[in-house]
Amino acid sequence: SGLVLVKNPHLDLMEEDVLYHLDLGTKTHDLPAMFGDIKFVCVGGSPNRMRAFAQLMQRELGLPGAGEDVADICAGSDRYAMYRAGPVLSVSHGVGIPSISIMLHELIKLLHHAKCRDVTIIRIGTSGGLGIEAGSVVVTDTAVDSCFQPRFEQLVLGDVVVRSTELDKGLAQELLACSRDIPDFPTLIGHTMCTYDFYEGQGRLDGALCSFSSEKKLEYLRRAYDAGVRNIEMESTAFAALCGLCGLKGECCRFPLL
Repeated sequence: SGLVLVKNPHLDLMEEDVLYHLDLGTKTHDLPAMFGDIKFVCVGGSPNRMRAFAQLMQRELGLPGAGEDVADICAGSDRYAMYRAGPVLSVSHGVGIPSISIMLHELIKLLHHAKCRDVTIIRIGTSGGLGIEAGSVVVTDTAVDSCFQPRFEQLVLGDVVVRSTELDKGLAQELLACSRDIPDFPTLIGHTMCTYDFYEGQGRLDGALCSFSSEKKLEYLRRAYDAGVRNIEMESTAFAALCGLCGLKGECCRFPLL
């Protein structure tokens, strides 16, 4: 049917669903009227970047008000920012798996309540590159954990639940094909490694703690590269798992900072 799905039978028993961190709700807002025609959702860490992206979409799509400021739909919350440009929704998610997970739970419920169909969601932003040309764009085929496995482990009631992190291969190829029209940005498809931490988790030597040598760091990064990893960040496994389970066609496009 192309509808955005939720996998929670308890929602049908609730009189009202409050999307706390987005400052939206099923009783306080007409979600189908506000969001029913959304076809693309782009998410990224920084509120300012997602605001700038929405303004770019306004200009590219030739929408009324192009060049003007865009309103933050979630202005009543200080957690996330959300902007709209025609059929494109631009949403910030903060840093790390916990932050993007909270936002995605509420965003997916929003799209479900709005009865959106055939939605494509793309995560955009920066990352750490691994053995690739500076300025490249990495289109993720599979998000992997710090052991290079395509899985997302979620603790639920004390049990470890393992979820797949496969992304839409067809969408990855479409994005790669689009990149051929933009020669200034070398683009490749590769695995994205998701870590729980920016410092020790990514093998950095400049955190408040460091229990390994530079040699051990390089050995680990070589193993990651040999496993197909081409960039490193902190959200992709949660993104892939949640979007895949709820019927969203999802992809990650990252601009590594080398």
